[in-house]
Amino acid sequence: MRVNPTVQSGVAGAGKTRRAGGGGFSLDTAGAAQSAKSAGAALGIHSVDALMALQGVEDATERRKRFAKKGTSALDLLDALKVEILEGQIGLETLRRLEVTLQGLAERSGEAGLDDVLGAITVRVAVEIAKRQPASASAA
Repeated sequence: MRVNPTVQSGVAGAGKTRRAGGGGFSLDTAGAAQSAKSAGAALGIHSVDALMALQGVEDATERRKRFAKKGTSALDLLDALKVEILEGQIGLETLRRLEVTLQGLAERSGEAGLDDVLGAITVRVAVEIAKRQPASASAA
């Protein structure tokens, strides 16, 4: 048995209802295409949300690198302060940067060894800032 499709003139495009022969069966491809598009769009939105959420998640390696960078930055500022002390000219800018660094070191990394090292750096920064404050400011 051979089935020959009937072609109707003036009917074109996938969005129309196609009828094969004179039977009652019809296929509505427009509704299926629209539901597929909306499902794809919803999946696209959800995948973008998932990607954004994953970008916000910080793994242990990135967290450790970030805290190590904070510690290195604080040590570099302490070295700069040491050079300024040896030269006999302590800049207020260095002290301000040390204060900002001290505030950044308040957060903990969650790793005991790294937190211990950062704690020691924090104490050293706090001591250097306290030594450089005017006597009237420390008494108040």
